Amino acid sequence: MKLKKKVKILLIILLLISLAIIGFLTYKDLVADKSPKETKIINEVEDYGYKLKENKPEKYKKMFEDLKGILAEEKVDEEKYVKKISEMFIYDFYSLNDKAAKTDIGGVDFVHSEILENFLQNAQNTYYKYVESNIYNNRKQKLPVVDEIIIGETEQKAFAYNSKVDEQAYYVKVNWTYVDNEFSSYQKEAQLVFVHDGKKLSLVELQ
Repeated sequence: MKLKKKVKILLIILLLISLAIIGFLTYKDLVADKSPKETKIINEVEDYGYKLKENKPEKYKKMFEDLKGILAEEKVDEEKYVKKISEMFIYDFYSLNDKAAKTDIGGVDFVHSEILENFLQNAQNTYYKYVESNIYNNRKQKLPVVDEIIIGETEQKAFAYNSKVDEQAYYVKVNWTYVDNEFSSYQKEAQLVFVHDGKKLSLVELQ
């Protein structure tokens, strides 16, 4: 009788150990391995503060390389520069599919620091408001991706902001389409205003 009792106790102990191991492995699979990973910076233009994250689409990575080439010239062609960052801003801001959450706002590298806080708040309350979190890569929500971008009329004239005036600010008109026709009713045109911000051109208005 005593031997049978010891065997029962041993089996119970082994069962508890097995359950503990199974529980730990299940937790590791469902939770530990799904922890958010930090996004790495894979390229940058240091003098201008532009950074390229590894999770950006290939199309945007190509734009970044183009921008880097423009800014590497001994004398930067400002019109090429402003057209390229207009294209990059539209693609990054209006494409939502690669964004991790509604707080992951695109195009911020090109926004003037003096209006950035207001820009982020407005974006979260409007265009990015219903973007579901994807920090665990399990989002099912369908989101827009910008397709073709057409840079239209570009002109220079005065623009006043925060008690300052840039007499040679750039006004850039842009039109674009989306990859999926489901989003054809979304915004497809805008006018961007960039001012001189040291050696950079920075976005101060999106209309």
